[in-house]
Amino acid sequence: MANDNNPSDQLTEYVTVMLGEQLFGLPISRVQDVFMLERLTRVPLSQPEIAGVLNLRGRIVTAIDMRRRLGLPKREDGKKPMAIGIESKGESYGLLIDTVGEVLKLDENNREPNPVNLDARLARVSAGVHRLDGQLLVVLDVDRVLDMGEAIAA
Repeated sequence: MANDNNPSDQLTEYVTVMLGEQLFGLPISRVQDVFMLERLTRVPLSQPEIAGVLNLRGRIVTAIDMRRRLGLPKREDGKKPMAIGIESKGESYGLLIDTVGEVLKLDENNREPNPVNLDARLARVSAGVHRLDGQLLVVLDVDRVLDMGEAIAA
């Protein structure tokens, strides 16, 4: 029996991150870790958006440069990127982002489809948007972020 009085049934928690001036949200259910990047080992002949691999508590993690993946310019402030640790199909990944924000609980009924004028690079990895006070939060579809290597190379 469904309980219509429980508003939390429609809420999803998102870890918010910034890339440049754009706010993104990752479903908290997909986030394993948030960490600062330490030592990164480059991988010869890898795709340009693969920043390298790192050892995180005994696990080998593939680091993905989200700026590169989304066609954004390199960060010019000299600060080290942060990483959001996720797992997919038994593999560990670190999505390199500029900064991590807060965790937001947002009503899924308010999530909208991608606007027609959303940049095509963002639209490919977006699972919709939430309109916040003066800002657009792009919900990242983690599986699309990880599976778009062929689309970029094409």
